[in-house]
Amino acid sequence: MPVNRVGPPSVHNPSDQISQVVTVDGTRLVHLSGQVAWDAQGRPVGLGDHEAQAAQIARNLDAALAAVGATRNDIVVETVYVVDYTPELLPAIFGPLRAGVAEAPASTLVGVSALFAPEYLLEVQVVAALPGRGGP
Repeated sequence: MPVNRVGPPSVHNPSDQISQVVTVDGTRLVHLSGQVAWDAQGRPVGLGDHEAQAAQIARNLDAALAAVGATRNDIVVETVYVVDYTPELLPAIFGPLRAGVAEAPASTLVGVSALFAPEYLLEVQVVAALPGRGGP
C-alpha cells in the first residue's frame, strides 16, 4: 500500500509535524470518531492540561486503531480541535500525538471556544489507511 507524502514547493509548510498532501493507493480507510482525553471508564484525564490530554488522546487513538490492526503510523488525515488555542501550545499538543510516529499526516488544527463538555481541551478525529479491502 503506497502512502505518498508530498510537500509542493509552492505551498508553505509551517512545520514537519504535518504533511500538506497525502495520497494512498489500494487501501481500506478507517474513520475514527473524535477522541478526547477520557480513560476506559469515561473519566476525564489531564484536567486543564493540554499536553496531558494530548497524551491520553494518543493512548486512545492507539487502542482504537489497534482494534482494526492499525497504528498511528497509518493515520493519513487528522483534525485537531483545541480549546483556548495559542501557538505556544503546538509542542504540547503535537509532541504526544507524534511520539513514535514515523511520518506526519495531513493535518488541520481548529481553535474552538468549547467542546461537548468543559473538562476537555482537545478532540482529535483521524482517518487511517490500511492495505486491501474488507472488514476488521
